[in-house]
Amino acid sequence: MNAHTPPEAAAVHPAIAPLSYLLGTWRGQGEGGYPTIASFSYGEELHFSAISGKPVISYTQKTWKLSSGEPMHAESGYWRPKLDGSIELVISQSTGLVEVQKGSYNAQEKTVKLHSQLVGNASKVKEISRVFEFANGELSYVVQMATHLNNLTPHLKAVLKKL
Repeated sequence: MNAHTPPEAAAVHPAIAPLSYLLGTWRGQGEGGYPTIASFSYGEELHFSAISGKPVISYTQKTWKLSSGEPMHAESGYWRPKLDGSIELVISQSTGLVEVQKGSYNAQEKTVKLHSQLVGNASKVKEISRVFEFANGELSYVVQMATHLNNLTPHLKAVLKKL
């Protein structure tokens, strides 16, 4: 790759190839709720990009209120897939919460299942799971969360389309 080759044209690292369908920008809508908060809807954008020559995918996410466009939440981090089908995810949220998640991906079914190993700087959140699925041209996910008051309970779900 020379100085004039765009980064996305660089060869994708073999560890990222099974998840290359994620690369790009996704936009859609989601719904959230939890026993301790009122239900809500949101708009969302995810961006996944390969880091040239590295076995890592850079990840950013932002959400907004559908009614006003006002920003709600943002997070960023890195997806670190391994050739054996395991994956690590490191995320920092705009709220100050940080997550280290581990799990697995299935390249044929195009699913990623993650569970928190560490939730840091969170006074109430104790555990988080995330399941992503790509089917019929759409990326969907479900996030579950456990707090000091509730066991792992559905919190967020969304469906997004690639731009």
